[in-house]
Amino acid sequence: MRIEHIRQRLREHGALPCHEQRVLQAWVRLRSLDTRRSKAEHFFPKAVQADLPGLMSTLDRLARVRSQHPAEDGAERLLVELPDGQTVESVLLPREGVCVSTQVGCAVGCRFCMTGREGLLRQLGSAEIVAQVVLARQRRPVKKVVFMGMGEPAHNLDNVCEAIELLGWEGAIGHKNLVFSTVGDPRVFERLPQGTVKPALALSLHSTRAELRAQLLPRAPRMDPEELVERGEIYARTTGYPIQYQWTLLEGINDSEEEIEGIVRLLSGKYAIMNLIPYNTVDALPYRRPDPERTAAMVRILHRRGILTKMRHSAGQDIDGGCGQLRARVMLRREASGD
Repeated sequence: MRIEHIRQRLREHGALPCHEQRVLQAWVRLRSLDTRRSKAEHFFPKAVQADLPGLMSTLDRLARVRSQHPAEDGAERLLVELPDGQTVESVLLPREGVCVSTQVGCAVGCRFCMTGREGLLRQLGSAEIVAQVVLARQRRPVKKVVFMGMGEPAHNLDNVCEAIELLGWEGAIGHKNLVFSTVGDPRVFERLPQGTVKPALALSLHSTRAELRAQLLPRAPRMDPEELVERGEIYARTTGYPIQYQWTLLEGINDSEEEIEGIVRLLSGKYAIMNLIPYNTVDALPYRRPDPERTAAMVRILHRRGILTKMRHSAGQDIDGGCGQLRARVMLRREASGD
């Protein structure tokens, strides 16, 4: 379901924009339909009022928690079931954030990611994306939403942009606290600046060497790291938010001195933050996380060379926190049991 479908249903019952806004705010902010100034029965047209119980019930069924897995770092990974029985993952992050999924599966096929192993199964509607934020808010305050879960947001651009617009206005999320993560699809740089809500941008870099990046992200758009950074810099200067460059650290692959020099070359003088993310090891995949001393040394070297660098640990590493691992585990159990 898309948010536009919700609006259309309300309009068919005679709702005006002010009625749509109150319903959507009540849903995404967990508010009552009543306010201090007016009761719902006095505010809504009778046809809308009669349809509201059914509509709110429909919204409640968009996403439900199949299982939840708290971690020692304060994160909590949720396996979320959609109306058709498919599942995606959301992560409640420390410091009032949530990471949401935008697709069931993913077509990019990053070599180090479990989500991409099964390919793309289907898109999430914008309302299903927002429903994950609603689930999160039912458990804890949410002031930041990161579109960095299962899927490539750029491959579901209409639905993701629609969700961003709702969360930025009716959802009361600060625009810079809506973070759109992408491998670097050219459509992103054309579309996002046109929105009334302009999210912060996280770009998956992972290597400064075009040939290695193509190996790690085999079905990402063929964009050289230099072009990716150049386009990111234009967006950063347009919005006033620094670009967050994502770099999953893989032992012996992209943790070399050559890559450090490449990062310095690409990001010197740029409005950017480099996020180094030690790989969350998956038994089924051949990649390993570098030694902690090596990753700490990389941060120190980059800082000394003038690159703002942060060490980011995937939230919930003690509960298979890497994207797609929880869903993959459940699917493997189903296959083993013959379901």
